[in-house]
Amino acid sequence: MIINSEIVGKSASFPDGDGSGTVNFSVSATNATSYKMLIGSETLSSTTGKFSYNFNTPGTNSHDIFVSAYRGDKFISGKTSVTVYKAPTQLWSDEFNTDGFPNPNNWGYDTGNNNGWGNNEVQYYTNRQENAYVSNGTLKIVLKKEAYQGFNYTSARLLSKGKFSFKYGRVDIRAKLPAGGGTWPALWMLGDNISTVGWPACGEIDIMEHVGNQLNKIYGTLHHPGHSGGNGDGATINIPNVTTEFHVYSLDWSPSQIKFYVDNQLFYTFANSASLPFNQNFFFIMNIAMGGNFGGAVDPNFNSSTMEVDYVRVYQ
Repeated sequence: MIINSEIVGKSASFPDGDGSGTVNFSVSATNATSYKMLIGSETLSSTTGKFSYNFNTPGTNSHDIFVSAYRGDKFISGKTSVTVYKAPTQLWSDEFNTDGFPNPNNWGYDTGNNNGWGNNEVQYYTNRQENAYVSNGTLKIVLKKEAYQGFNYTSARLLSKGKFSFKYGRVDIRAKLPAGGGTWPALWMLGDNISTVGWPACGEIDIMEHVGNQLNKIYGTLHHPGHSGGNGDGATINIPNVTTEFHVYSLDWSPSQIKFYVDNQLFYTFANSASLPFNQNFFFIMNIAMGGNFGGAVDPNFNSSTMEVDYVRVYQ
């Protein structure tokens, strides 16, 4: 018996296929008049030995294929395996392609200073277009030195609470970070139930944090009961040019693991379990804070800096 497989879209750049998950099989055996193929719990039949199958498990996975060739009541069997890539399905995204205010269907605002947001931060968050706007295909969140409502700095804190949340999947956020001593940009998530159980019981997933006083050091952190504040679970990675070039900050979140990446480079894996708060819907937050417990000393010469976000994409 001869079993051939052709992974659709396979190339030198994509050795496991183009993400469609489709594999074409050709089976031949001397004098055979029919064929059966077993893939997982599914059985396919053919009189020609030609099969096409779409693998639906996201990611790159190896699959065992069992084949039988029949002539009357006689048959022979064989086995092969294929490794194929199935791209996840995009659940939600904001590509920031419409100029003006951020899409109100996706984003709301936290405003004010709220007693330093629990971290002694010195900025005042506004919902003004000066602090958050879309232009030329990116969202700009702008931290400014200016007198406003009794504070010396303004910024924006956008959140998808009440507009979009999800449980499990992959998140890719392509962003360029602000520069300057005291700046503290963050791309992060909170549990939907924060209004009822509070923090840290709701859980917090910090996909990316950076502080201007520790240039190019990216933090990925989880906060939950017993591991909140400075006692969070996480790790760091040093990436060049975070304030001058775009990088992709990613999260891969499942019931068993939460993984953090920059430019597809894995730098932290956390063991999730049913006892933790990371098994419910979470919403996004994007902001730039200034100073405070984590941002640290503010450069007195700071005037303005911007975080640009090219896209937020969620796959499942």
